Amino acid sequence: MRRFEERKQDLLNATERLKEALKQEENDIVIDCVLHRFEFTFELAWKTMKDFLEYNGISENIGSPREILRRAFESHLIEDGEEWIDMMLARNSLSHLYDEETSRKIYKEIKEKYIKLLEKLNNKFETLI
Repeated sequence: MRRFEERKQDLLNATERLKEALKQEENDIVIDCVLHRFEFTFELAWKTMKDFLEYNGISENIGSPREILRRAFESHLIEDGEEWIDMMLARNSLSHLYDEETSRKIYKEIKEKYIKLLEKLNNKFETLI
């Protein structure tokens, strides 16, 4: 439980820092900063979900981020399973290559969709524990 509580707070802080970066005027440096913070925040999100699931006795077949997202959806921890999968794929694409067009597309998705999903997850954690 302690690890979950610590990660939950780290996730909340990381989400706030990502929101802070998204408020800045868009330029190449800001986009790079947002993408970096997004990668870090997504990693914290799925690891925090994993801790929560394990704490609640769901530990079978939850090794990969995709599996954790599936189990989180089944457990009603998240509501938008497909969008979380899209977020995971966006995060994965950032690790494998750097393409300005792709980066700008993902930046836009973070600003329009993914930040809302992260905020929703933080709010869900606050209501559950």
